[in-house]
Amino acid sequence: MVSDIKNQLKNELLNELDSILNYWSEKTIDSVNGGFIGQIDYHENQLFTAEKGSVLNARILWTFSAAYQTTKKTAHKETATRAFEFLSKYFYDTQYGGLFWSINADTSPKDTKNQIYALAFAIYGLSEYYAISQNEEALIIAKSLYSNIQKHSFDDTNGGYLEAFTREWQPIDDLRLSDKDANEKKTMNTHLHIVEAYANLYKVWKDEKLQHDIVSILLTIEEYFINKDSGHLRLFFNENWIEKPDVISYGHDIEAAWLLQQCAEISANENLIKNFTKYAIIMADASIEGIDLDGGLWYEYDPEKNELIAEKHWWVQAEAMIGYYNAYQLTADQKYLNIVLK
Repeated sequence: MVSDIKNQLKNELLNELDSILNYWSEKTIDSVNGGFIGQIDYHENQLFTAEKGSVLNARILWTFSAAYQTTKKTAHKETATRAFEFLSKYFYDTQYGGLFWSINADTSPKDTKNQIYALAFAIYGLSEYYAISQNEEALIIAKSLYSNIQKHSFDDTNGGYLEAFTREWQPIDDLRLSDKDANEKKTMNTHLHIVEAYANLYKVWKDEKLQHDIVSILLTIEEYFINKDSGHLRLFFNENWIEKPDVISYGHDIEAAWLLQQCAEISANENLIKNFTKYAIIMADASIEGIDLDGGLWYEYDPEKNELIAEKHWWVQAEAMIGYYNAYQLTADQKYLNIVLK
């Protein structure tokens, strides 16, 4: 019975994967300016004058590179190559070794800040592309971005990583990814994606220093960002690790649950594998409190106001499917599989 359900789930997900990739392949190619369109509106109008963001382009690069390993479709590899060529030519800052946050439609730089979150996604995409292409330039850029994160973002005094810098790697006032975020120097979200990027890079580049840095970040996350009492994540800190209490983010809880375990496994550190396998269940269980009656996972909860932020975001649902399926694999408890199916 369970095997039948899992086979059906697998088939449905493969069909959905094909549908999603077809949309991006058909609708988002920018035939005017190159690369991919920066914005498509509600009515499917392609806005060729819209700016282009580095995070979106890095995610396209990762997506089609990773998909090719499953689908083996030449078209998916070609789309990944298009993404690599555009990102390496227009987003990668050859002068200062960073990554432009955004560029104009005509490919000229727009927002030139170095947001470490964006650099991490570029490393993530570049290393995945190298895995399918063996393109040395992709690996060289990924290594360069890694080196500059370590050089400029790592806090030698207190540990952890600082959020953002100017193009020239100088301090910057506004450190936020978006208007909703707290303007703090160290965040869970950026640390989560740095370690994800480093782990993906380590899969294709077995560097001892890189392995050490992965272990170090995981220990930092374990010490500061995982609330051992509640199983939720702490989100924002200043440079001295003074917490700035904020919302409970159910999406980040379940995302971190599976992702950190995967990074620990890639690090090959037995103690971390043991600990983060345990946290994968603890954090999954903590996030269950955010599940709605219809099976969707709510966005956030504000403890100070005792108020649910009653929104459902696409990425939260996607991470929930992975995180609860991972919990099912670890425990064989069908309650997690039931959440995935619902």
